[in-house]
Parts: sequence; C-alpha cells; structure tokens
Amino acid sequence: MLSFRKTLPGTPMSPRTLGLCPFSPNCVSTHAQDKGHAIAPFRYRKSRAEAKEALKEVVRSLSRTKLVEENESYLHYEFTSLLLRFVDDVEFLFDDDTKTIHFRSASRTGYGDLGVNRARMEQVRALVEQKL
Repeated sequence: MLSFRKTLPGTPMSPRTLGLCPFSPNCVSTHAQDKGHAIAPFRYRKSRAEAKEALKEVVRSLSRTKLVEENESYLHYEFTSLLLRFVDDVEFLFDDDTKTIHFRSASRTGYGDLGVNRARMEQVRALVEQKL
C-alpha cells in the first residue's frame, strides 16, 4: 500500500493512504486487486505541482464538486449526485517518485452505484491525460 506524509502546522508527520474499497461494487481504486474494484492510475510527466493544478482544473469543471481537503500530495473531493444528492468521496494521491496519481472513488451510502464511480474516473482520465 502506498503511503504519503500529511503535514499540518504544529503537528508531527502522519502517514496518508487511500482506504480500501468495501465489498460492495460502489467503489473503484488504483490499489484494489480485484477486477470489480481495480482501475489504472493516472500518469504525469510534468512536476507534481503542475499535475495537481491540471487535475484540480479538470475537477473544478465538473458539476457538483467540492474540494474538502488538500495538501502537497493529496486531494479529497466530494461529488454530489443531481437528483438524490448522494455524496461520493474521491481521493487522489500523487506519487512523485513514479509520477503516478493513485485514486479512490467511493459512494458513502448504498450498495450499488450503476457504474457511476468508474465512469466518473474514466471521464476525469479522458479530460486530464493530455494536461499531465
């Protein structure tokens, strides 16, 4: 499992990792091993800061998104569905050693998601891959 450091002013370093997907099919993750949850990470060629800004720009262009946490190598967004207002958590971890963006997209509630999390992350990939 990939681990990153999260720093807050005045606090010691603590590891930052992506959570595991639950057994339900409403989650995708670059760390998942099973076919139902696994998805390929994004790769970047630019600096981490430039890649992060490009990704933020793409996510900002999508509807009903809210950035809830950010640090040097981590982004956490909430995506809210239009009709029923379900909230999905989307997290990104930047690994500068391998120039890889790992991510996890998961529904907070329910069991199925009709493929929404996978489709969202493939949409983000299509929009951002040429900018990284």
